[in-house]
Amino acid sequence: MQGNKNTYSALIGKMIVTKEGKRLGFVRDITFETKSGELINVVVKDATPYTKNLNLERTNANELLIPYNAIIAIGDFVIVSEEDLI
Repeated sequence: MQGNKNTYSALIGKMIVTKEGKRLGFVRDITFETKSGELINVVVKDATPYTKNLNLERTNANELLIPYNAIIAIGDFVIVSEEDLI
């Protein structure tokens, strides 16, 4: 039985919003630790102007990263805690 597991392909393209409902963009990719498989970040595509208010880490290609530990729920949207982003 699968339970509440989300597959990689099910996450790609989902809208990322804060728990207050502010849109941040969409899931472009996910980074993880290769040895342990631990998820580290969600890579954002089509970032909204609101993300400029947040102090988010960026990749070498200037893509925004949202730490995986900021995610509080995954359903129709990926919901993140803005407090964990600042």
